[in-house]
Amino acid sequence: MSQTNRALNRILLALAGLVLLAAGAATAAAGMMPGVAASWAATGSSLMDHAGSLLDSAPLPGPARSWWAVAGVAALIVAAGLSIAWLASQGGGRTPRVGRQADGDRGTTVVETGLIAAAVKQALEGNRLVLGTSVSAWESRGKTGLRLRLQARQGASPREIADTAEDLVQGIDALLGHPLPVLVRITSGTKTMVAGPDRAR
Repeated sequence: MSQTNRALNRILLALAGLVLLAAGAATAAAGMMPGVAASWAATGSSLMDHAGSLLDSAPLPGPARSWWAVAGVAALIVAAGLSIAWLASQGGGRTPRVGRQADGDRGTTVVETGLIAAAVKQALEGNRLVLGTSVSAWESRGKTGLRLRLQARQGASPREIADTAEDLVQGIDALLGHPLPVLVRITSGTKTMVAGPDRAR
């Protein structure tokens, strides 16, 4: 429900991993094989000579000495700006409000996520199936949705917990006065393992 492009992130991470793996393998090979080290040294010297020739081909008066140096700095600044913009676009989408409605001169009604979380907690008081809950709201493509997580007790019936979740969703819709997309997650964890079982397995 977040705005993060997971497929693109995974592709970028895979490419970065391959580049780092290749660099590590090349460094290890240069340290263990004298021939590879000599080849790296020759390649580095050749690249330095080529870079010097390239800088001299476009001279510029002043400290910069070359237009290529200015272009390189500009490219780095643009790359840094794009990286910052990409990082700022990751995640996001989370909102503290479930709904907002303006009613003319009467003002604006805002429903906070905390109200839904408190209502869910109250509805589950004394429930023998669920150990804990968490509620969060997200905005995606201009629409608001809820993510409801239920932590199941050890040995609890998934079918009964699913029925409980369905009742909670219906109660949330009744509380808000309109249906709202809800993502329900039924999970387990350390708290589930240390808590007493609901029934014999």
